[in-house]
Amino acid sequence: MSRAAPLKVALVAGEASGDILGSGLMRALKHRHPDIQFIGVGGPLMEAEGMVSYFPMERLAVMGLVEVLGRLRELLGKRKALIATLIAERPDVFIGIDAPDFTLNIELKLRQAGIRTVHYVSPSVWAWRQKRVLKIRQGCDLMLTLFPFEARFYQEQGVPVRFVGHPLADTIALQSDRQGARAELGLAASDAVVALMPGSRGGEVGRLGALFFETAQRLLAQRPELRFVLPCANAERRVQLEAMLAALPQPLPVTLLDGRSHLALAACDAVLIASGTATLEALLYKRPMVVAYRLSGLTFWILKRMVSSPYVSLPNLLAQRMLVPELLQDAATPEALAQALLPLLQEGEAQTSGFAQIHHTLRRDASNQAAEAVLALVDGTLQ
Repeated sequence: MSRAAPLKVALVAGEASGDILGSGLMRALKHRHPDIQFIGVGGPLMEAEGMVSYFPMERLAVMGLVEVLGRLRELLGKRKALIATLIAERPDVFIGIDAPDFTLNIELKLRQAGIRTVHYVSPSVWAWRQKRVLKIRQGCDLMLTLFPFEARFYQEQGVPVRFVGHPLADTIALQSDRQGARAELGLAASDAVVALMPGSRGGEVGRLGALFFETAQRLLAQRPELRFVLPCANAERRVQLEAMLAALPQPLPVTLLDGRSHLALAACDAVLIASGTATLEALLYKRPMVVAYRLSGLTFWILKRMVSSPYVSLPNLLAQRMLVPELLQDAATPEALAQALLPLLQEGEAQTSGFAQIHHTLRRDASNQAAEAVLALVDGTLQ
């Protein structure tokens, strides 16, 4: 494709996961257009690929209702200024990466100004707040989804969509080196190992940490040779988990890791895991799992009435069947979790064969697929 001026692409990412996706997409676009210009907001990975960030991405990385309310004036001001700047810059295309509460409004305003818009990573409209698809249809020329069931939903809703696959499926090998991971962690090849993954946020760990440790003690009563590994998301979570371990009546043979969740998944035989993105990583490592989650009573009551999906965990959403056990709220007891997990140490093949099929489905060279779709939109050749 020849053009009189360099291709100008605007991107906005709001957190670290978006920075990873954005940098991969930028790299793929640069491969096709070496003289491309990037503007917008990104993190260190996107800046390393040539992004000129209007302000630090960290200013957008806000979680929790109270925190958002405390920064609402700043966030609205930044969004308004971004819209004005981007309309003046007239990029060939704008790509909002995740962060839908921030980026969907930008896309709507830019599209109304005649600028092509792409949204990369679908919000969970197929599960709840489905009316958001109306705003997406108005503001988005193209939706790029990581999962095939999302693409089917948008096709039914009349939104132009392309399923590009998931970058994690590209980077995680189809077969992992269990023995190498165990050697790195100082675990014997013959050990039976369970990974405990109660989440990365303080609230999650507060609700699930003690539950997971009680479950581990019940497993240990039936399988005294068991060993446990637990990756800590950061230093604060490690302190929190160490305090929980110290309060146990009996010591637990658990190795706490600083990060290194992929190493824990590679080393283990089965996983007790909080519902979330980590379940996709466990699936890609082909490790049988039991998924658990607890919310505050009021939040659970509200969500139960708002969520239309029959499944909560990504493995089941991707399989479109109950492939892995989901134990939520009051059903997530130490007894029930141990009972569901114990057989998986010997008989996890029913899960892992399904995981292998899903891995192949998601392994599509996502960054290059996304770049091809974006350029087809710019060229006017998008099918």
